[in-house]
This record gives sequence, C-alpha cells and structure tokens, in this order.
Amino acid sequence: MTGEIGRPRPRTAPQQLGRWQAVWRQLPLLAFLVALWVLLWASVDVLTVTTGILLAIAVTRLFYLPPVLLSGRFNPWRGLLLGGAMIYDVATASIQVAVRAVQPGWSPMNAIIAVQLLTRSDLVTTLTAEAITVVPGTVVVDIDRERGLLYLHAFGTRTEADLDKARQHVLVTEERIVLAIGTHAQAEAVREARRLRRRLGRPPSETEQVEVASREDDA
Repeated sequence: MTGEIGRPRPRTAPQQLGRWQAVWRQLPLLAFLVALWVLLWASVDVLTVTTGILLAIAVTRLFYLPPVLLSGRFNPWRGLLLGGAMIYDVATASIQVAVRAVQPGWSPMNAIIAVQLLTRSDLVTTLTAEAITVVPGTVVVDIDRERGLLYLHAFGTRTEADLDKARQHVLVTEERIVLAIGTHAQAEAVREARRLRRRLGRPPSETEQVEVASREDDA
C-alpha cells in the first residue's frame, strides 16, 4: 500500500521459501501438466503417466522461466463469485457485441488503453489478462511486467466515461482474482486499497499500485 497518495512505500523483501516448500507450491502446476500430457495421448497407463511426470518436472526445472508458485490459498466463496461474474460478463458482452454488429448506421470507435494493475504478481497479472480477453469486446494486446501495466483494445469506447468503465472492469476483475486465489497479504492490501478509495471518493480506475511482494519471486 501507499503511505501518501502518489508516494509508494518501498517494496518489502520477498519471503524466502525452502526447496520443498517451492516444490509443494508447484504441485498443482505439475498435476496440470501431467493431465495435459495424458489428454494429448488419450491414454491412461503407467508409461503415459510416468513420462508425463518426468516431462512436467523437466519443463518446470530445466527451462529458464520464473517459477510459477501458487499462493496456497483459495477462498471458495470468492471463487464462486468470480466464476459467476465471469459468466455474467461473457453473456452480457456477447449480447452487446451481437447487437452492435447488426445495428444499422452504427460505426465502431475503439481504443488502446493502459491500465495500471494493483498488484505485481505474475500469476495474478496473467489470470487477469486471460479473464479480460475471454470477455467479448476487450483483448489484451501487451503487458508491461516491470510496471504492472496491461494494454488492451477496448470495443465501443466513444467517451471518457467508456474508457473509465473499461479500466474499472479490469481492476474489479483483478480484485476478484486476488480475493479468490491471492496470498493473504495481497488480499488484505487490495481490501485496504478499496477502503482508501471509498474514503477519498475515488473510482477504481484512479488508484495506486499495491506494493506486495509476489510469490513468483520467492523461489
């Protein structure tokens, strides 16, 4: 969080995880890769599962990529709200885009906008980008990982209010993801940012970044 508006606090040092703790955090990813390998071969036997495990370990250990460490936290109620909101957003956006496509005399006006995310977690950033892209009418075209910026193509943005609405949608989606699967520190920081906005009477699109050490840097 920020101590004064516009002046972020220095980032705290990331918590160091032991080797086995890091492996435990990556178990869901390993399981997903093994399941994907089994689905590709359409066969469940000892050889397929064994090779899948070996390849999953090789992919996560040999390739030079930032380790994907899950938070180890999942809020079922928040996860349900996130899923319901995603279904609602996809359904309403699909109807809106379909109506615009057949509306006589309507000419689209789109925009590329930058949205400053609240957190710096690679996992949260990726999930937010995926969730935004799934909804018809918005497509993430670029990500600035260092500064925590999402650049997206927004459909039907004719006014400043339309631009602000698109930014708010991204930040609200990020908040839902953090509250569902983010770390306790990230969830509390997002809640505090929301309380601060409400006290100051500011919309979600006018907020400071939440400086919370991301778990991806802990290994």
